[in-house]
Amino acid sequence: MTPPLLPQLRTALETMSPGYFSMVMATGILSLGAHLLHVPWVPQILFAINWLLFAVICALALARAIWHTRRALADLSDHLRGPGFFTFVAACSILGSQSLLIGGSLPLAIALGCLGLFAWLVFTYTIFTVLTVKQNKPALDEGINGGWLLAVVATQSMAVLGALISVHVPQPLRLELNFFALSMWLWGGMLYIWMMSLIFYRYTFFRFSPADLSPPYWINMGAMAISTLAGSLLILNAPHAPYLASLLPFMKGFTIFYWATGTWWIPMLVILAVWRHGIMRFPFRYDPQYWGAVFPVGMYAVSTLRMTEAMGIGFLGFIPKIFLGAGLTIWTIMFILQLLSLRSHWIASGAVHR
Repeated sequence: MTPPLLPQLRTALETMSPGYFSMVMATGILSLGAHLLHVPWVPQILFAINWLLFAVICALALARAIWHTRRALADLSDHLRGPGFFTFVAACSILGSQSLLIGGSLPLAIALGCLGLFAWLVFTYTIFTVLTVKQNKPALDEGINGGWLLAVVATQSMAVLGALISVHVPQPLRLELNFFALSMWLWGGMLYIWMMSLIFYRYTFFRFSPADLSPPYWINMGAMAISTLAGSLLILNAPHAPYLASLLPFMKGFTIFYWATGTWWIPMLVILAVWRHGIMRFPFRYDPQYWGAVFPVGMYAVSTLRMTEAMGIGFLGFIPKIFLGAGLTIWTIMFILQLLSLRSHWIASGAVHR
């Protein structure tokens, strides 16, 4: 007997991760990478899939907020789950970038940008205020992981979309949008330094078990990759904003700094993944959080491509193709695992209701 759909869905949504929008982030950035590298068909297909994913996840998140309001509010004040809400901001930005560059719709990009900015304001000042004033707090080794850097990704995603939109609007709005993008880029960089200091301290001075190496740690690299992308777009926009032209040496230096830092993280994260699953034999099971590991791979491809364009360093041109291919491969595997997980969950729920 097939279980009733609505009660089953309501039960399943109680434990839904607020970071599920990382699936939209991963799909969107790979679509943009394929578009920039002129891969046929793939950008449009992933663009269509991403709109479907965004609509479905939004509907599920809204249903969870209505059906499980206390649980959703509790997530906002949770040190590990709270930062996951920032994936919605980044999803809006990346989908807005797709709508502009692939779909050719400036109004849609602006609408998604406004929605993302509103969510950024709400989540930034709600989550960090609550985490500051709450009485019962976990120790550092239990309360922080790479997922905190989603706040950096969300901030830089607003800088990226602002820089992209500015090219398509007249003055003086173009100047204002570039100033907004510059301000968000600078704030995102400062936020990364604050958070990464705590994360690195947790890495090296507390006991680290295989279970602690959760997928969000790949955001260590992803946050630097999207910072590189934002900086590269600001450099490309310099001819349209005199104050950006005056800051070119600074922006170029910090953009390479971000790229180099993100590049440093790649071997480190691969080594830790081998240690986790190969040496310590930690079992690999599908987890929606792994979408947060797909996004940095695609973002590294796109950010490197844009950086080579902005600075004329063509000798790095082979990197985007390699990482885009890797990202599309991982995305395909993850998408299949997601479908199999949904199927298994449905079968298990049916057995319970019989």
